[in-house]
Amino acid sequence: MAIFEGLSSKFEKIIKNLRNSGRVTEKDIKQINREIKMALLEADVNYKVVKTFIGDISEKASGSEIMKSLTPGQQIIKIVHNEMIELLGGKTEGLSLKKSGLSVILMCGLQGTGKTTTCGKLANHLRKEGKSVMMAACDIHRPAAVQQLRTLGKQLDIPVYGSDAGDAVKIASDAVKEAKSKKIDVLIIDTAGRLHIDDDMMEELKDIEKVSEPVETLLVVDSMTGQDAVNAAEHFNENMEISGIILTKLDGDTRGGAALSVKFVTGKSIKFACIGEKMNDIEVFHPDRMASRILGMGDVLSLIEKASQNIDEENARAMEKKLMDASFTLDDFLSQMEQLEQMGPLEDLLGMMPGAAGKQMKGMKVDERQLARTRAIIQSMTPAERRNPRILNASRRKRIAAGSGNPIQSVNKLVKDFEGMKKLFKGMKNKKRSMKGLGMPF
Repeated sequence: MAIFEGLSSKFEKIIKNLRNSGRVTEKDIKQINREIKMALLEADVNYKVVKTFIGDISEKASGSEIMKSLTPGQQIIKIVHNEMIELLGGKTEGLSLKKSGLSVILMCGLQGTGKTTTCGKLANHLRKEGKSVMMAACDIHRPAAVQQLRTLGKQLDIPVYGSDAGDAVKIASDAVKEAKSKKIDVLIIDTAGRLHIDDDMMEELKDIEKVSEPVETLLVVDSMTGQDAVNAAEHFNENMEISGIILTKLDGDTRGGAALSVKFVTGKSIKFACIGEKMNDIEVFHPDRMASRILGMGDVLSLIEKASQNIDEENARAMEKKLMDASFTLDDFLSQMEQLEQMGPLEDLLGMMPGAAGKQMKGMKVDERQLARTRAIIQSMTPAERRNPRILNASRRKRIAAGSGNPIQSVNKLVKDFEGMKKLFKGMKNKKRSMKGLGMPF
């Protein structure tokens, strides 16, 4: 599911109508504001936020210089885009880590927001940036919370300090000492959540904050809970000084209310967004890019970043040569498919594409099970069969079908599609060669 799918589709319709408008009247602006207001309220955006947002757009869009412009529709689109960026935070806010010595990040939030998993995702993100990281398990109230963090630590090969019992404040204090002794760059402290905010919870958090002296206190907010998430953020911010917010479950059935309200209500920036279940599915929150995605304008920069993080440039060049030489094998195909999967849900990637292509592909349903079936078929082949599918006679195909748990028709289709792709690239190469022979500058 694309991020804010329902809200985005409504804004796309509004923007399409604006682009098609040769002229815009005061009446048109009032109608546009009504449509934007309804779209935001249906997305569970805080009413005060909606009122301010609409007021700002109305004030800026009603100016005579806009009305007399040759492209008033485009000017209003620009205003809506700029106001959306401001609503989401204005500018990208990174973490305020120390240049040397230990930086402590304190994670807090209600139970069920995905806080412990987010600790693992953030640790993985920071390690990719070259930081040495340790996690501390200070949620001693929720059954198996400590074990969950240890499992994540083992999976990521990141050390976890903690105890199944004892005092959370002492565990935090000891974890800081341990991290300093090992010259760790960043210590991430997971704390206890509750179903609702209570005095005991806040006192424990404040005590952990005193002994750990965090450079960042990040509130983990579940995007799917809408205004409940905003209310929780407001209460946390009133009780302790949070420095930023991490939104989780943006890949779920999220209407957008939390993301569009939380900065306005708390005054604190959204620093990260979690957009999937894998440990790589966390990204720095860029208000301008998110605004573009909500308004259906695509997000090319994030798409490029995902590609650069997950696709080896040297390998990509070698693969391009193989494609053009028609020496591309099923092993190569499987490798490329796995690299693409690492970039995140394919539906989300398609939704990041701008322009007409993005609009056509946005919302396109990608059958992830088909990708799994393709992988199973290729992995059921011998190395020789992957290098040269032409040796696949009837008995070999029958064996591969049985080994992969797929009908033989699926094996036949994969081989046919693969050979067709090779012919296509070979034809492209020949066409390019003939164009050069004619003196064409290709």
